[in-house]
Amino acid sequence: MRGDGRDRRVIGERSVIGEMDTQSILFLVFAGCTLLAGLRVITARNPVHAVLFLVLAFFSSACLWMQLHAEFLAIVLILVYVGAVMVLFLFVVMMLDINIDRTRIGFWSHLPAALLVAIAIALQLWLVLSHGSWQSLSAGQMPRGGNTAALGRLAFTDYLLPLQIAGCVLLVAIVAAIALTLRQRKDVRRQSPAEQVAVRRSDRLTIVQMPAESGQATADRTGG
Repeated sequence: MRGDGRDRRVIGERSVIGEMDTQSILFLVFAGCTLLAGLRVITARNPVHAVLFLVLAFFSSACLWMQLHAEFLAIVLILVYVGAVMVLFLFVVMMLDINIDRTRIGFWSHLPAALLVAIAIALQLWLVLSHGSWQSLSAGQMPRGGNTAALGRLAFTDYLLPLQIAGCVLLVAIVAAIALTLRQRKDVRRQSPAEQVAVRRSDRLTIVQMPAESGQATADRTGG
């Protein structure tokens, strides 16, 4: 009996180690894809390729969120950014004939400032990760039903007013964007559905009554 208990304990430890190794390998794969895709976004010569690499970076980041049991953030990242924003960017880039050679003039002159910003971000990440307080969170402290249910419960109970205010601000932004882009231009032809529906037969068709002529008068005119 003691031997069976030890064997089960060894098998359990091996399974935990194997699971940790699998998670570590997946993390390294997704993190590497995210870094490489982000690097290719700023170094790709074709803007369409840069947008596609950014989509890959978003997918890899979503996989990292899934590993952290943040499935809501992963789904939002894919649906909102990849499904809406990046598709819009892709169509805009494909429609606009961008002269990439002109935009890349002086690209490497911004390298010192970019390195300074990268070092500052890396230093902030090191300070956060080296603190160690985030490592105390365990799976037992996860809310029941996942973080999606917990986030929805908090959003519609404790943070209902900020949520409604944010919705109103977004609505005002949408209306303002439509009002700014909707301009009356003289050189643009527009259709009015209200006028098309309210049209009458007399506005489109005119019946003209002409007197009938005899056959002899017609022959005289034609010279026959």
